Amino acid sequence: MSALTNTPAPAAVAGPPAPEASARQRRLRAWATRAPLLPALIFMIVITQLPFVATVFISFMDWNALYPDARHFAGFENYREVLSDEALRRSVLTTVLLTVTVVLVSLVLGLVLALLLNRRFPGRGLARTLLIAPFLLVPVAAALLWKHVLFNPEYGLLNGLLNWVFGDGAAQPQWVTDHPLPAVEAALIWQWTPFMMLILLAGLQSMSAEQIEAARIDGAGNWQIFRHLTLPHLRRYLELGTLLGSVYIVQNFDAVFTITSGGLDTANLPYTVYQTFYQAHENGLASAAGVLVVIGSLILATFALRVVSSLFREEVAR
Repeated sequence: MSALTNTPAPAAVAGPPAPEASARQRRLRAWATRAPLLPALIFMIVITQLPFVATVFISFMDWNALYPDARHFAGFENYREVLSDEALRRSVLTTVLLTVTVVLVSLVLGLVLALLLNRRFPGRGLARTLLIAPFLLVPVAAALLWKHVLFNPEYGLLNGLLNWVFGDGAAQPQWVTDHPLPAVEAALIWQWTPFMMLILLAGLQSMSAEQIEAARIDGAGNWQIFRHLTLPHLRRYLELGTLLGSVYIVQNFDAVFTITSGGLDTANLPYTVYQTFYQAHENGLASAAGVLVVIGSLILATFALRVVSSLFREEVAR
């Protein structure tokens, strides 16, 4: 009896952790995972978001840098003046025309180059490297290259080519003066065609080779394969190139500033903001115009992100 009474009681079996404890552990693990990203997040907020908040605040002020003591709160007056300004309306039209022309032409040229580079031929790697090179140039350097090396009426390559083909009596056009907006568009098309080419080449290389081979066995020609298989497959990539190109071209400042200095009706929205801020010293008006440009860019970027996410979903679903 004594042995029985002295036998220790079996240890209680530990049950599952309480729901509150498991939820707390999950939150701790989540924070431990995110902790290394916090310095980068704080840095990004300080560098990008705080200046934008300050810009939004200044956009509601009547603030001329030459008369800092006269600044006062103006409400939405700056936005009304920006939207009713004739020069700004012209710059909006110029921005739309510049963006549409550059994006469409570079998209078509990029598609042609992507179709060529998707084939196997000797030296394909070197050809890809050379074609990508314009996109890797600094934008100001690319604009200077076009302005002085190609467009210069005295020693430019374009007029030199005209002399070589038609002789010394050939006309010597003033390319930037006679065709200011096409001159800016040509420089941007040259620089952004490789970007479109890379996006579309990635789309072409993700196509199923078995599907194309089956279409050829069924008697489909190159045009039928391109129209009924390649173009539908590239639809998302074409949309992505259009949206991303539009986001960047809308914000382009370097080519307009370097080639024409905004003259001859080539001033786009970013250059108009620059003129308002640095030449007219109207901080409030420039900030209001900048906020409107950012809002337009965010709308385009939202559509671009949706296209990117749909592309990722399609790739994961395969």
